[in-house]
Amino acid sequence: MTTDVRAAYRRCEEITWSQARNFSYGIRLLPPAKRQALAAVYAFARRVDDIGDGTLPAPEKLTLLEEARDGLSGLQAGDTGDGDDVLVALADAAARFDIPLPAFGELIDGCAADVRGVSYETFDDLLHYCRCVAGSIGRLSLGVFGTSDPKQAVPLADSLGVALQLTNILRDIREDYQNGRVYLPSEDLGRFGCSPGDLDGTSAPGPLAELVGYEAERARGWYATGMRLLPMLDRRSAASAAAMAGIYRRLLERIAAAPGEVLKRRLSLSTGEKVAVAVRSLAGTVVRPGAGTAPRARGEAA
Repeated sequence: MTTDVRAAYRRCEEITWSQARNFSYGIRLLPPAKRQALAAVYAFARRVDDIGDGTLPAPEKLTLLEEARDGLSGLQAGDTGDGDDVLVALADAAARFDIPLPAFGELIDGCAADVRGVSYETFDDLLHYCRCVAGSIGRLSLGVFGTSDPKQAVPLADSLGVALQLTNILRDIREDYQNGRVYLPSEDLGRFGCSPGDLDGTSAPGPLAELVGYEAERARGWYATGMRLLPMLDRRSAASAAAMAGIYRRLLERIAAAPGEVLKRRLSLSTGEKVAVAVRSLAGTVVRPGAGTAPRARGEAA
């Protein structure tokens, strides 16, 4: 590995440790080569997300997203990043691991939908968005983890990404509304007698709290499916995935226990809670919110 590539990975790790407030706990559990590769994946994804969430006018955001897509296309054509630390690291990671780089294109598509202010009529519409912005990250991460059964593992990694994104949507309901974004499907809002305007947090919480509880139960189903991925990974990769998913699943259970709270404030876990999930994951256990621990995943390597 050249000095430039080492420096590029260090930059990606700096981005990851400073900005991946939940994912970093899982990424740190990986051995060095995989840790560096997943940090490169995160750093590029962070770049795309920052464009979508930034303050530039929409046309400029869309231009920058297309420039990110061009950089990605260059890597797929064999470029090595041309001095851009994130692209240099990602190019090296893709050469060492089976990372499905085209999945980043789906992430860019999802962020472009955010910029355009797309809303969702049905859950199937929202599911497509979740697969773009988070299922893609699950599949990219799986490329770094490796698996004994790719055919079965890829859709499970996608499902785990969907579960995490649904959790994000529930956590950020009020904040997203204030930023002009509504992710909850119109058909679900109507089912509970709610309207998008109710998401500002000033309306009576009853129907909205019921809606949040309904969506939380839906997310639980996606976790139940996605966590079946763990036995298909080596021990350290399974620990990493379990830590990342476990943190978000604990957050989901906190939301489900007090659904009205997301309309008042942004719920989160403490650093100690996140560390506890990571430690238990590394020890070979899966944290079940509200319960103890589950047995070590079958097939984990020592």
